[in-house]
Amino acid sequence: MLLVNVLVADDSAFMRKMIASMLSSDPDITVIGTARNGEDTLRGIKKYRPDVVTLDVEMPVMNGLEALKRIMEECPVPVILVSSRTEEGADETLKAMEYGAFDFIPKPSGSISLDIETIKTDLINKVKHAASAAAERPGKPRKARVPDTTILEKEEAKTEDFHTNIHLKTLIAIGVSTGGPKALQKVLPALPKELNAPVLIVQHMPEGFTKSLSSRLNKLSGIRVKEAEDGELLQPGTAYIAPGGSHLRVRKLGASLACELSEDHPVHGHRPSVDVLFESLALLTKHKVIAAILTGMGSDGTKGLIKLKHSVKTLAITESEKTAVVYGMPRAAAEAGVADIVADIDQIAAIIERFTRRG
Repeated sequence: MLLVNVLVADDSAFMRKMIASMLSSDPDITVIGTARNGEDTLRGIKKYRPDVVTLDVEMPVMNGLEALKRIMEECPVPVILVSSRTEEGADETLKAMEYGAFDFIPKPSGSISLDIETIKTDLINKVKHAASAAAERPGKPRKARVPDTTILEKEEAKTEDFHTNIHLKTLIAIGVSTGGPKALQKVLPALPKELNAPVLIVQHMPEGFTKSLSSRLNKLSGIRVKEAEDGELLQPGTAYIAPGGSHLRVRKLGASLACELSEDHPVHGHRPSVDVLFESLALLTKHKVIAAILTGMGSDGTKGLIKLKHSVKTLAITESEKTAVVYGMPRAAAEAGVADIVADIDQIAAIIERFTRRG
C-alpha cells in the first residue's frame, strides 16, 4: 500500500484544519505540514518533501497560480487545487491545470466552506491517485511522437471496415477525466476548421467549470467549442461539452440530431458520464461513431463503448499509457478488448481527421 505524505496550503486556518483532518482520517495519508500562502508553500515543499500538495488558488502574499508556477519550476510535486466555484475561480483553476496541476476539487460553498466535509472522499481519492501517478512516472514522460503517414496507414488497414458504409454520417465522441483540460487542448485545436462532423465531449467536471473550459478551448481552436445546451441541433465543425452536473445524450429530432441534457442520477459517481453519452449514441444506427477515451481515473466509458460497438459501426481510440496523466479509463477500455487504436495524445486529432475525411 502506498503511504502518502501531504502538505496542505490554505490561507484560512479553519480550512487548513478541516482539510488536514479529512486527509488524516485515511490510514494511508499523513499530513506532514501546512502553509498559509504561496511563499509558505514553497518553503514547506523544500523542507518536508511531500508526495502531494493541496493548494488553495486564492491566497495572500503569493497566490496559488504564482505558487504553482514556482513549484513546477523549482520543486515539482503533484498538486491538487482546492478552488472556488465562482467564474473567476473556475478561470484561474483552468489556467492552473495548464501550468501543471494534477487535478482540482471545488470548495462546496466558497473560500471558507463550513460544509467542506462533503468533498472528503473525493479529496482523499484524488490525493492517492496523484501520488500513485507520480510514483509510476518518476522522471519526465517521453515526448509523444508526431503522427506520420505510415503509422496511420497501418491503423487504417486494421480498421478498413469502418469505411464500408460511406453513406453513414460520422459522429465524434470523446470521454475524459483527470488530465482532461490539457488533453483536450492537444486534440481540439489540432482538428481542422472544416471538420465534417460534430464532436460530443464528456469531461468529468463539477458545475461551473465547463463553461470556462469551453470558452478557453474555443479561443484556441479552429472548430467552434461550446457548452452543450438542451435541445440544440448538432452541427459539423462544432464541439459540444457536457455541462458539469448534467448528463449529455444525443437524440433524434426529425431528420436532425440534438443534445439532450438531464440531471438523472450519477452513473458510477459521475454526472456527466461517458457511459451515458456512448449508450445514447448506440441507438443511432444510421450513423457511425469515432469514440475516443482519454486520460482519467476509473473505467467510465468502457461499458458504453461495448454497447456502442455492438450496435453501431464504431472506431474506438484509447490514449496510450505513455501520454495519459492517469491510465485508468483508457486501460479499462483496452483491457476489455474494445480499443481499435491505441495512440499518443498528439496523434489522436490526426487519426480523427483522417477517418472523418474518408467517411
